[in-house]
Amino acid sequence: MSMIDIELLRELTNAFGPSGFEEEVVRVIRKYCGGMDVSWDGMNNVYVKHKSDVEFKRPVVMLDAHTDECGFMVQGIMDNGLLNMIMLGGMDLSSLPAHTLLIRTRNGNKVRGIITSRPVHFMTEKEKSSPLDIQEMYIDVGVSSRKEVEELGIHIGDPAAPEVSFDYDEKRGLCFGKAFDNRMGCACVIQTLKALQESAGDLAVEVVGAFAAQEEVGTRGAQVTAARVQPDLAIVFEGSPADDFYYGREKSQGAMGKGTQIRCMDRSYITNPAFLEYAHELGDGKKIPYQDTVRRGGSTNAGKISLSGKAVPTLVLGIPCRYVHSHYNFCLKDDIEQTVRMAVEVLRGLDEERILHLRRQDI
Repeated sequence: MSMIDIELLRELTNAFGPSGFEEEVVRVIRKYCGGMDVSWDGMNNVYVKHKSDVEFKRPVVMLDAHTDECGFMVQGIMDNGLLNMIMLGGMDLSSLPAHTLLIRTRNGNKVRGIITSRPVHFMTEKEKSSPLDIQEMYIDVGVSSRKEVEELGIHIGDPAAPEVSFDYDEKRGLCFGKAFDNRMGCACVIQTLKALQESAGDLAVEVVGAFAAQEEVGTRGAQVTAARVQPDLAIVFEGSPADDFYYGREKSQGAMGKGTQIRCMDRSYITNPAFLEYAHELGDGKKIPYQDTVRRGGSTNAGKISLSGKAVPTLVLGIPCRYVHSHYNFCLKDDIEQTVRMAVEVLRGLDEERILHLRRQDI
């Protein structure tokens, strides 16, 4: 199996793509899926499958990852040149002040802005301890009037995203950048499809990559992709929140360096027990490191996909990423590769009997 392409990670994570504005991400996916059938729809959902001469109809396994990142939208322009904003997705308010972002104007230009923060010199003791409110945060693009904002080409409704550039420490295998939730999942879908490209005709299933838009604002894209693909099974890839610094190694269920994270449950989904057992069997038998997790909160596209059609057994594989839903993220290249390895082995091991078992569990 080929190793993860660092340039793919770089281009995916650097791409501008807050919810509803994923066009740059779509272009990167198209670039790296050469030799495969690629299509997309009016919502920016992308569909990728192998070209194959196999004529018989096979069960379909959908590989899902969402393309959007948490971002912002210009909600208003003040007379003094500051911009009101709303969030696209759930960013941590405490991590936002004094950070930079890029606003994409209607002509495609990107304008740098700073999320305002009041210097301590101008704050009362009460203000220092008061909770933050997005309605009291603004974007400063370095001007002093509404007219100057308009001259920059900025309009109400323009999207904005964190301004962060990807970096890779080869010695440690450490990735740094933004939007690891979920561009790392997108990379896993592409890499899994590439790993199976030469042997696609020998598989018992047809594999379709479905890159869904607008996950961060209500898993909207997955509702469309699941309806279009109509999968029999699905694997969802996520850039999952690493928790090893919050709970310690003995309680952690999403530690960097301990392999792919298999999600047993979150707020929107309970895993298919037979699919979970199958993943455990492969992980133990083929020495693929994995860690199970039960999430008290959060959700993924599995919530929508598993409930689509006649019910879709769904496996959620996560890459532990530190500080997701903030500007800056860390993850390890090895965890990405182990996640791809698990997915590839799952797909290669599927046969008629296994598929029937996953679709209709023994009762």
